[in-house]
Amino acid sequence: MSFFAVLFALIIEQARPLARGNPIHATLRRWARWASRSLDAGKPQHGWVAWTVAVVVPALITLAVHWLLWSVNGVLAFLWSVAVLYITLGFRQFSHYFTDIRDALDDGDEATARELLAQWRQVDASELPRSEIVRHVIEYSVLAAHRHVFGVLAWFSVLAALGLGPAGAVLYRMAEFVSRYWTYKRKTLGEGASPALQQAAAKAWTVIDYMPARLTSLGFAVVGSFEDAIDGWRNYMQRSPVELENRNDGVILAATSGAVNVRLGGEALKAAFAPDASQGFQANGDDPDGPAATESTPGREPEVAHLRSIVGLVWRSVVLWMVLLALLTLARLLG
Repeated sequence: MSFFAVLFALIIEQARPLARGNPIHATLRRWARWASRSLDAGKPQHGWVAWTVAVVVPALITLAVHWLLWSVNGVLAFLWSVAVLYITLGFRQFSHYFTDIRDALDDGDEATARELLAQWRQVDASELPRSEIVRHVIEYSVLAAHRHVFGVLAWFSVLAALGLGPAGAVLYRMAEFVSRYWTYKRKTLGEGASPALQQAAAKAWTVIDYMPARLTSLGFAVVGSFEDAIDGWRNYMQRSPVELENRNDGVILAATSGAVNVRLGGEALKAAFAPDASQGFQANGDDPDGPAATESTPGREPEVAHLRSIVGLVWRSVVLWMVLLALLTLARLLG
């Protein structure tokens, strides 16, 4: 029933998006803050304990509720999956900035576009030329779509197929959130997670996002220019350092660049932290430092028309995912 759970969650999220600062996300922020304050003693083993409590425990609670409801009635378990996906999955948690910036650029109002980009990413965008505004919007939007949609779908689909319900969606989003939130708290307030805990969260996030990032890239290649996307992916892997922490992000951006023939990469904007810049559960597209600084990919200079191409690419990828989920659901029903 994974297909129907995802379908209903997406429809509900489009009709009534979850508001920022909602009680559920606020509770998860408090949980992550409690785990770091109570269990982080500065040593590597303590960092892994705190990370496990902050990330794995909510996933296990989600799984326990799923199994309990399933033992009572399968419909209740299905509704639970829809509710969890509604909280963790969806475009509307970040897409309003993309839409507003695109509309401002369509109207020729570059000043408003810069202001909106600065609000979104908490950066100084006052000197950015038009093409660089478009490039950064594409990069941040694609990575946000990956974290809010495709990555969640990947982990949900895999664990749901194993009978673990929506636990994968919670595991993925919590892993992404704590790696970003703990770094933010340390850099802005000089408190919170120790370097050991931040390192544990970053390593865990890299591992957890490894498979979803490549599935997202493959999906973009299938629904875009396949040969160019794969070629960009391969070239990025050959020239990027193996030890680069957010190499997963680079894979996605390289595949995106080839899929729609647009130049991405280069020296990215660096965040100028503000008191409330990254406290939300919603991912704005990447870690607080922005995408990794890399060599620019081949492709055309970014233009406003590429924003529409990105929207089409993302929605075609969603359709591809839904078709695959429908086939898997049908196979399970027939089997």
